[in-house]
Amino acid sequence: MTVAENILNFYQSLTPPSGLLPDVVVLNPYKDEQAMEACTLFYQKYYSDSRERIALFGINPGRFGGGLTGVPFTDPIHLEETCGIKNNLDKRPELSSRFIYEMIAAFGGPALFYQNFYLSAVSPIGFVREGKNLNYYDINGWPDIFEEYVVACIREQLELPISRKVAFSIGQGENLKYLNALNARYNFFDEIRTVPHPRWVMQYRLKRKTEFVQQYIESLSKA
Repeated sequence: MTVAENILNFYQSLTPPSGLLPDVVVLNPYKDEQAMEACTLFYQKYYSDSRERIALFGINPGRFGGGLTGVPFTDPIHLEETCGIKNNLDKRPELSSRFIYEMIAAFGGPALFYQNFYLSAVSPIGFVREGKNLNYYDINGWPDIFEEYVVACIREQLELPISRKVAFSIGQGENLKYLNALNARYNFFDEIRTVPHPRWVMQYRLKRKTEFVQQYIESLSKA
């Protein structure tokens, strides 16, 4: 099986973790026909091979990006205009997607980037509360709710294949802390490195965006 086939099988098998409170709404685009069609075309285009890639783990997808398209850090605009995957999804721009695709362009474009890297998330499905994106670590009782779920997701993705030498945390706060704790316990990777979260850059360090794009390029190139 190709990497694309394994990724798509993984996504189609996803269910939310148990124990979520009723006020937490799950974003699972892989249950949506339009999103799954676009997502399938994306992975068939960029991952129809058996190459090993380096994984980058974000937090969880947001409602205008990966939580809508099924492709991490990719809003419907970039999915169509940059990746060439036409879609009928709601074309709203998403800040994290905008940064990621500026970085991908600086790296050499989607074909080169996705040939070497695999974008994912600690929780591959997203969450919303009261119409706003919700990080997994902001959910009440999250350590008990998520550990078994996250460990199972990472283990399944390691079969894609994914490099065991190094992985990246997208985010230098709670996400990195949690990934490091899990990695110390389960030995997924020899090392976890980190890059700043795109939303943090776009919201709080926008004037230094070019600097952070270059930081991504240097960190990923060294890996």
